[in-house]
Formats: sequence, C-alpha cells, structure tokens
Amino acid sequence: MWLLVISIGLGFCLSVPLAVAHVSKNSCCPEVSGCILLYTYVFRGTPLYVQLLLCYTGLYSLQVVRDHMLLAEFLRSGMNCTLLAFTLNTCAYTTEIFAGAIKATPYGEIEAARLRHVGLHAVPSVILPSALRPAYYYSNEVILMLHATTVAFTATVPYILKIARDVNSATYQSFQAFGIAALLYLCISFTLVWLFRRAKHRWLAYLRPQGK
Repeated sequence: MWLLVISIGLGFCLSVPLAVAHVSKNSCCPEVSGCILLYTYVFRGTPLYVQLLLCYTGLYSLQVVRDHMLLAEFLRSGMNCTLLAFTLNTCAYTTEIFAGAIKATPYGEIEAARLRHVGLHAVPSVILPSALRPAYYYSNEVILMLHATTVAFTATVPYILKIARDVNSATYQSFQAFGIAALLYLCISFTLVWLFRRAKHRWLAYLRPQGK
C-alpha cells in the first residue's frame, strides 16, 4: 500500500503549485505555463504502462544517466522507477483537476480575497481552499491509481497482483489466487470511497440547507 500512498501523496503535493502556476495570469515567466501544459498532455496522452517501461528500462539505457552516479543508483531499484512513473502520471492528472477547480472558483471570491490579502498571499489562504472543496472528484483519480498499480509487477515490485501471479504459478489455483487479489482491491476501493464521501460531507457542509 505504500506504493499507492507515496505516489498519490507526492503527486498531490507537486500538483498544487503546478496548478496554481498553470492558471496564474500574473506569471513572470509565461513559458512555465506552457511547460506545465506540455507535461500534462504528454503524461495524460501516453499509457502508464509505457511510462513505467521508460522509467524502468529506458532511462537506464541512456549513457548520460549511467554516467551520473546518483541517477544510476536511483534507477537501479524497481520500486524507485515505479514510484517515479506513478508520481509523474498522477501529478499530471491531478494538476489538470485542480487547475479546473481553480478556474471554476467564482470571480467574486477571488476579488474579495485580493482585497483582503496582498498578492500571492490570497492563494493559500482563500482561493486554494475554496477551489479544493469542489475537487472532491479527485477520489476518481485515487481509485484509478489504485487499479493502475496492477502494472507494478512489470518492474518486479511485489504488489498485490505480482504476489497473486506468484501464488498461481506455485499452486496452479488461479481462481483462488486472483479471486483473493480482486477482493483485496475491492475492499481497498470501498474504503477509499467511504473516506472521500466523509470528506465531501464535511467540506461541503456549508452547501446543505440550514435548519432554523
């Protein structure tokens, strides 16, 4: 589960500043927004499986990477390569989710935030919390990443599906091995859905009708 937790956590932390820079009209460097847009298009337009293969076998085949001691040591680990591919992939999708949520923030709230807070101080204190509340559909990305972790076995990472494949190879009990794996994924998915529903209930409580 650390594979999912770490990749989602890193992707979330990286996507928030990228989303803010992507939608900011006062960026001192317009090229930054273009680079972010290119990054999200590339990683959303190519399969995660291909990205994992590029990180796991493609990067290490480059001479410039092998000559760099730290990079070469990092990419020798299948877990590191998998985390890199998963983090970059989920960060691209999450950046677009949060950028859309920020763009959908009512203009009146943004103007009110600017009147009370100067410059970028309005972003973390008012604009970003207001934008992240309706972004509860981010739960879909988390569930999709949970399902996408099934490709981790490509990098020899001992995740659920790889262990199920190993059990199947040792016992030839395919239904039991993959059936238990499916139940584990189902339980984790239901747990995540329940947690996000609780978060939605709390974050959007101000939208519910208030009793007299």
